[in-house]
Order: sequence, then C-alpha cells, then structure tokens
Amino acid sequence: MKDIATLLPTVGILIFIGLYIYAANLYSGGSQLDSNSLGFDWMNNYWCNLMNENGMNGLENPARPFAILALIILCSSLALFFLQFAKYFMEKGIWKSIIQILGTLSMISSVLIFTKYHDIMTTISSILGVLVVVGIIRAIYKSNLTVFKISGMVCIILLGINNLIYYSGNYIEYLPLIQKITFGMVLIWIVGLNLKMKNKNMLQHGV
Repeated sequence: MKDIATLLPTVGILIFIGLYIYAANLYSGGSQLDSNSLGFDWMNNYWCNLMNENGMNGLENPARPFAILALIILCSSLALFFLQFAKYFMEKGIWKSIIQILGTLSMISSVLIFTKYHDIMTTISSILGVLVVVGIIRAIYKSNLTVFKISGMVCIILLGINNLIYYSGNYIEYLPLIQKITFGMVLIWIVGLNLKMKNKNMLQHGV
C-alpha cells in the first residue's frame, strides 16, 4: 500500500494527460494565429485556452470543466510529489522546507490560473516553481542520479526560456509549442524521480 501511495503523483500526472487530450478535443476553437479557427491547435494554442469560458473564436468552450479538473489533479499530484521528495531524498534543513512549503504554495497558485488573476498567479507560481526545482536539483547533485542531474538542468533552461519569451514578448508565436515541450520534459523528469522514490522505498523495506 505504501508503494502505491508513493506512486500517486505519477498516477495523477497520467490522469491529467488523459483529461488534457480529452479537453483539447472539446475546445471550440481560436488561437493566437487564427482567432476564427475551429478546434485546438497544438502549435498555436496555450493550455490556459482550454480553461476559458469561451474559445478565442467567441464560441462557448465545453472543454473548460475538464481542463480545470485536470489542472486540480495535476497540481495536487505535484504538491504531493514535492512533499514526498523532501521526505525521501533530504535531511532536515532549509532546502527541505523550501521544497515542501514553496512547492505547495506554487501549486496553490497554479490552480488559480483559470481565474481573473491568471497573470499574477502565473508569475507567483513560476518564481516559486523555479526555487523548488533548484532545491530538487541541489538534492539530486548529492546523489549518483546523473541522468536526473542533466535533465534537471535542461528543465531549468526551458523554464527560463519560457519566462523570457512570456515577459519580453519576443518570439511569442513559438511560446505555445515551447510551453508544451517544457511541460512534457518537466513531467517526464518528475515521473522518473517518483519511480526512483518507489525503488528507494522498496529498498528501505527489504523488498
């Protein structure tokens, strides 16, 4: 049962992906490239478009409830992951608290991005999220998880590129695609670490 509980973040991420794809299929349409288009454009639509009451083409958006549910499940799963990671990989200290507390606050902020406070919640979540990822990478660098050290740095770089484009407005036309690549990379990294936690749990119990 403890092994199953450890893997709850991965289960949540898989459910999120399924709901994301389902919501995308329901999206009424409109993107930053063509506001009159129909359906979800994977190259030009943002994830946040799925949570709006109306598509960018002005039509009612039936994807909204499923997209919001997916967001809640994802943020809950990641908050649980941050708590578990600090428990399995870190001793007592400031960075353990940073990962647990700021990780949870980051996910609370992320849940609220579908509200009218989207921009400020995105900024808060991004700042806290970067600090959490830095804390996780710092912990990993004390281990022999070389692949996760390298991929963690790639995640940091991609997150930096996302924020640079978002706040500068330069190359904004490429941001929806870069956002999805970053999202996918970070989630794969987290799932990999979650599986490592399961293995660590099994070793601790002599399995």
